[in-house]
Amino acid sequence: MTTLVEAVVVAVGGAVGATARAAVGRRVDGRRSTVVVNAAGSLLLGVLSGWVAVGAVDPTAATLVGTGFCGAFTTYASVAVETESLLADGNWQTAAGFAGGTLLAALVGAALGGVLAGV
Repeated sequence: MTTLVEAVVVAVGGAVGATARAAVGRRVDGRRSTVVVNAAGSLLLGVLSGWVAVGAVDPTAATLVGTGFCGAFTTYASVAVETESLLADGNWQTAAGFAGGTLLAALVGAALGGVLAGV
């Protein structure tokens, strides 16, 4: 895949992923939307990674979905900003629970994705 084609594929996937992220944000309130997109995106990326490992996915499709869609859909920068905001407000326990819970949800999602992909 040429660099230009790869850039276009990532851009298209990213546009769809960012739009999907915004849609989730409209339907799920507050920090919950951050957890939802990170867990769901990690699940999808786990499935995709499993399929890539067994050669069941075309490299262009993997770039479109993995780098493009999942890269724009998931939002770890929001985890950092929301955690910092909770810390600044003195909500240490909520911040720790949110950061740790989000990480755990994403790891479980990725592992479950691998299982679903048969890896």
